[in-house]
Amino acid sequence: MKFNHIGIPVTGRFEGEMDLPHLQMTVSDHENNPYGIQWQRYWEGAPYPEIVKTIPHVAFVVENLRLELKGKKVIVEPNSPSDGLTVAFIEVNGAPVELMEYEK
Repeated sequence: MKFNHIGIPVTGRFEGEMDLPHLQMTVSDHENNPYGIQWQRYWEGAPYPEIVKTIPHVAFVVENLRLELKGKKVIVEPNSPSDGLTVAFIEVNGAPVELMEYEK
């Protein structure tokens, strides 16, 4: 597993906003800084658990998402936010963790 970014939920606007209507959220580019920080604002009614919308998460790229999810507490089922990428969220010790698999 390899670190990809940290997602920090906020309620206000931020520099470099990118709207993602299909995900009902607004994000910043985590690659525009050397630390992988991504600001995230979830739209009203966005279909995510409160833990994801209110607590920062770390995201890791994994080789096999299906295998990584076995035996874990899945809080957001696998989905594809963009072509060639599948993600899911698990809960670990009360915190959200995003697992990402890129298509090979």
